[in-house]
Amino acid sequence: MPLTVRVLVPADADAYRELRLRSLREEPTSFAASWEEERELPHQAFLDRLAPQDDRRSFGAFDGDTLVGMVVLLREPKPKLRHKGLIVSVYVAPEARRLGVARRLLEAALAHAAGSMGLQQVNLAVNAANHAALALYEAAGFVAFGTETACLVVDGVPQDETHMALRFPRDGRS
Repeated sequence: MPLTVRVLVPADADAYRELRLRSLREEPTSFAASWEEERELPHQAFLDRLAPQDDRRSFGAFDGDTLVGMVVLLREPKPKLRHKGLIVSVYVAPEARRLGVARRLLEAALAHAAGSMGLQQVNLAVNAANHAALALYEAAGFVAFGTETACLVVDGVPQDETHMALRFPRDGRS
């Protein structure tokens, strides 16, 4: 697959909205947001998400001109937490899975986190039953530090979430 991974920009808003809504519809146990609430958002909301911001970057994986995967990196906003970032909204379309797309997206986000953003740590939360995602994050160096029981309830079924962190080496220490 001729895959390209790059920062998403406002011109990608239509493709981003389409993939975001698809992710929420197909994987409701993986996201706190729901398809029902996000489908009502105006186009401007998606443009705003992709507007250049120092504390937020959205990365997309393209198979040719088709957006097939995404990940969002956020910096914590409070002064005492600004050394940390969050990985959120990770999704790869089913037809692009098992091809290294998620790994490449994660690598791009982590390189930006450690480099341009100068973060010391990146956290994420993943559905505890999503073994493929857990394996991906562990392979990237993330370590689980807790499980939140019934973090989400989807269609009446409680969903546990595993919280993970990756610390970047700082002055030779991890």
